[in-house]
Amino acid sequence: MENVRIIALFEAFREANPHPRGELWFRTPFELLVAVVLSAQSTDVGVNRVTPGLFALAGDPEAMVRLGEEEIRSRIRTLGLFNTKAKNIHALSRLLLERHQGQVPASREALEALPGVGRKSANVVLNIAFGQPTLAVDTHVFRVSHRLGLATGKSPEAVERQLMEIVPELYLPHAHHWLILHGRHVCTARKPACDRCIVRSWCPSGTIDR
Repeated sequence: MENVRIIALFEAFREANPHPRGELWFRTPFELLVAVVLSAQSTDVGVNRVTPGLFALAGDPEAMVRLGEEEIRSRIRTLGLFNTKAKNIHALSRLLLERHQGQVPASREALEALPGVGRKSANVVLNIAFGQPTLAVDTHVFRVSHRLGLATGKSPEAVERQLMEIVPELYLPHAHHWLILHGRHVCTARKPACDRCIVRSWCPSGTIDR
């Protein structure tokens, strides 16, 4: 019965949004990688304000290296941790040229070896840029997974492992997008909109007291 519930839940997500997309603006795997690094402790809206201007000047690793850390910093100054992010973006661009012929690698190990790229960021890039069935567990996915009774893990990696075990293969390519968007726009932290939740029939939390 539990498996039936999980299938029904993800089928509801798929029927409502068959082709979900992330909210970061990008055109290439490199621009996606940079946007994901910039998104740490920043909103997608904030990142999308700075990336068009940055990418107009440096849309590939070679141009980003030429642009230089100081100019990168000036372009992303409105974001949190902009000093560290500028340093990481400049360094990862250089490493892409040195190690990967200027291409974004399609392996977790190679991505996580780049400055500013952790497991969650690597999962996003692998999923969106390369179509791999990965699950990026951010605060939204963590919260929604617990509320829906999909996971009980105490850390993002534990939740990721549990989700990878129970989410049917059919839904894996889009699962993290559905969960992120649901947590961002419906099942929010403070005031979840249970009255317009499309999966409330399968939610063990019921209507959360607001």
